[in-house]
Amino acid sequence: MSISGTDAVLITYDISGPDPLGTADAIRAEQTIEFPYELATTWIQEQVVGHIVEAHESVVTIAYNPDVIGGDIVQFLNLLWGNVSLFKGVRVIDISLPDSVLAAFPGPRFGVDGLRTIFDEPTRPLLCTALKPMGRSADDLAADARILTESGFDIIKDDHGLANQPWAPWLERVSKVSAAVRQVIEATGQRAVYMPALNVPSDRMHAAAYAAKEAGAGALLVLPGLTGFDAIRVLATDDELALPIMSHPSFLGSHVVNNDQGVSHGLLIGMINRLAGADLCIFPHYGGRFSFSPQECRDIQDRCSQDLGRVRASWPTPGGGMSLERVDEIIAFYGNDVTLLIGGALHRGDLATNARGIARAVRDR
Repeated sequence: MSISGTDAVLITYDISGPDPLGTADAIRAEQTIEFPYELATTWIQEQVVGHIVEAHESVVTIAYNPDVIGGDIVQFLNLLWGNVSLFKGVRVIDISLPDSVLAAFPGPRFGVDGLRTIFDEPTRPLLCTALKPMGRSADDLAADARILTESGFDIIKDDHGLANQPWAPWLERVSKVSAAVRQVIEATGQRAVYMPALNVPSDRMHAAAYAAKEAGAGALLVLPGLTGFDAIRVLATDDELALPIMSHPSFLGSHVVNNDQGVSHGLLIGMINRLAGADLCIFPHYGGRFSFSPQECRDIQDRCSQDLGRVRASWPTPGGGMSLERVDEIIAFYGNDVTLLIGGALHRGDLATNARGIARAVRDR
């Protein structure tokens, strides 16, 4: 094959500094052979090392042989942001993948259309909230989950910091919250899910996922910055488990917040999560307590739904400073294919009153 042809993996970098082309020349070898280019055989130079195919000022695109990826997401991430992550002044701003590579990625099991079927909601946005704060007992969190389900929320998830703390041990919390949500569902016929956080060591993750399902949980929260994006793939492709997965950006922020370094917001939080298999992708909405801009939020949304062949679209899930007053603004910005994540604001006053108010504002649109 020709590395510069239509079957190539194209990665575009924005490179700061006095010599972007020189840096790109170093990247193309560093990201593949990590070996002096001039010492490599001609075949390796031509077929393994990346080729610079476009350059305009600081923006440089390198084409890579898809065989370098080897068919799995771990090596794809290594090619994308392996040793180059140690370079200063390099940011990945675009990725183009051929069909041969996309075929190796499962994508979301459910995606936008699948979750609309699960919740029997063909048009409106979904509503999500987090059980807070850390330090409360499993019984207290379960009581809140009951209120939130009764109020009309679709997804009641663990806050991402809820792990196996002594005041609400993981299995006790998951069992009690699952039971509370299930009781409301059985009494009302409402479609809702509890989503526990798989904030557990890697060697326990698979067992924890199955324990959550056995307890009655209807979805899972994964933190790929801590457990790896491949953890999402493992869970998403498990036909026996078969639960929707939400990705949380904990530990990923340093990859995106510096405009001169890292990976663009849309690629990391939108596209890569989606390729790994996340049905829903959490990120901070602009105007909240984090620094994401409207353009960065739009980039994430666009990457959640861009054409990636057979890979299903993911739900953008903005959070971080949401409130009832912002519901109309958020929906106007994202449209209806969005999951609204509203957490701490619900506790400013009566939880049930606030939750019902937001649910009505979304469900009655």
